[in-house]
Amino acid sequence: MTKASDLFVQCLEAEGVEYVFGVPGEENLDLLDSLSRSTKIRLILTRHEQGAGFMAATYGRHTGKAGVCMATLGPGATNFVTAAAYAQLGGMPMLMITGQKPIKRSKQGRFQILDVVDMMRPITKFTHQLASADNIPARVREAFRLAQEEKPGAVHIEFPEDVADEETSATPIPRSLARRPTADAKAVRAAVTRIEAARSPLMVIGAGANRAMTSRMLLQFIEKTGIPFVTTQLGKGVVDETNPKFLGCAALSAGDFVHSAIRAADVIINVGHDVIEKPPFFMQAGGADVIHVSFRSAEVDPVYFPQIEVIGDIANAIWQMKEDIVPQARWDFTPMFQAQAAGAEHAAVSDGDMRHPIYPQYLVAQIRKAMPADGIICLDNGVYKIWFARNYTARAPNTVLLDNALATMGAGLPSAMASSMVYPDRKVLAICGDGGFMMNSQELETAVRLKLNLTVMILNDSAYGMIRWKQANMGFKDWGLTYGNPDFVKYAESYGAQGHRVSDAESLPDLLRTCLSTPGVHVIDTPIDYSDNDLILNRQIKELSAAL
Repeated sequence: MTKASDLFVQCLEAEGVEYVFGVPGEENLDLLDSLSRSTKIRLILTRHEQGAGFMAATYGRHTGKAGVCMATLGPGATNFVTAAAYAQLGGMPMLMITGQKPIKRSKQGRFQILDVVDMMRPITKFTHQLASADNIPARVREAFRLAQEEKPGAVHIEFPEDVADEETSATPIPRSLARRPTADAKAVRAAVTRIEAARSPLMVIGAGANRAMTSRMLLQFIEKTGIPFVTTQLGKGVVDETNPKFLGCAALSAGDFVHSAIRAADVIINVGHDVIEKPPFFMQAGGADVIHVSFRSAEVDPVYFPQIEVIGDIANAIWQMKEDIVPQARWDFTPMFQAQAAGAEHAAVSDGDMRHPIYPQYLVAQIRKAMPADGIICLDNGVYKIWFARNYTARAPNTVLLDNALATMGAGLPSAMASSMVYPDRKVLAICGDGGFMMNSQELETAVRLKLNLTVMILNDSAYGMIRWKQANMGFKDWGLTYGNPDFVKYAESYGAQGHRVSDAESLPDLLRTCLSTPGVHVIDTPIDYSDNDLILNRQIKELSAAL
């Protein structure tokens, strides 16, 4: 016979789990004790459950395997809610394990008890309370299967205290071998026929295409056909953006040079479209035909109703299309590249601006120069996310981690920590606004304790900058969005990290190189100047649209 908590850990080991991130509580002590005897799984004790959830989700994004996080009942479980939504909308496989009071006999009434399973139901793919130790293998296997199959997302298991202490003869269920369905050949043929008949086809690469094999197949398709491509924010880096066929990222909702390029297309090959992202284009009657290539059929709405759907494994679908298609001499991409050139000209005007506080386009340019091709930047949420999505050239998949799904603040630092753990030999840079950084800044202690090598850049404007910018654009008075900050250099040092401050624009490149090449956790306080947000992100768009 085996204790239930020991069996649970054996099931996690059978799934290949490396880490359990979290903050255990009284109701997890059986599971914690069982984890202490595991030779395959390492407990990563965090300072807040939300940070643990963000780390688990990012682990899932990088590896394709469900990241695992643990919390107690009540407030521990509720602190997982944001991370659950982050993983669910962002397509990141993650398993949350929460504790619960004994369900068969409790002496504490309703103390701390919430219906956590029901709470998790709208924001997970699967949620279940274990009522018997015998069911552990099947429930754990099912949770991992659902978390990892397309579209990946969050799952949850509640493990009550008395069930964890039971004895059982059950054993782990081995992982199954599963393959995604391949796209229908007739659908592929219909798509290829329409592309070949097009005047100006264009490819849009979205969140669902962010898979290693899909990246390879897309590059081969682009190289064979010469068809240019744009990306959504979550599609950045799927194909190296130094590729001459790259037109830009749809970082804004409408009106940018990228949208001018998209308007020039008469057929759009929309790869990995996910409605959780802001739409890179809006369909309309009489407009471009759209070919939907994804794991799942299209979710139709008034601005998205594709004429052809190729459903199945995306990499296989693109490979089939690449093998079948014959490039056409009449294809004309000139208007698209004119739009891209106009956008590049405007961006180049100001990336050499040496003002202090630091100008955003200068910051993006210097970070791109400092980061190697496989370096990973992890963005929190703020107006700077638009600057990076629009101007930072991604060289490889999952090297620009940003959240264009839930768009939550507070994920930048934990995301960078998980990235550093998965890829200890790569340069990792967290880029956070001062507001987002402070939401999970306590995880600096965790990063130092784990001896991680990463750099955290805090963009300091003493305000919730994006909302303040939108407040001004909507004609409201400047009110209610500014605050004071600690001395970030001293704050970092109090945790055992190394603190730095950008004193002028000239010193930024050397400081970045030093931090990225020196072991340990580095925090850079970077005063930022957002005064031209309106000029660059609004007025410039209008100028581009008029010119094109």
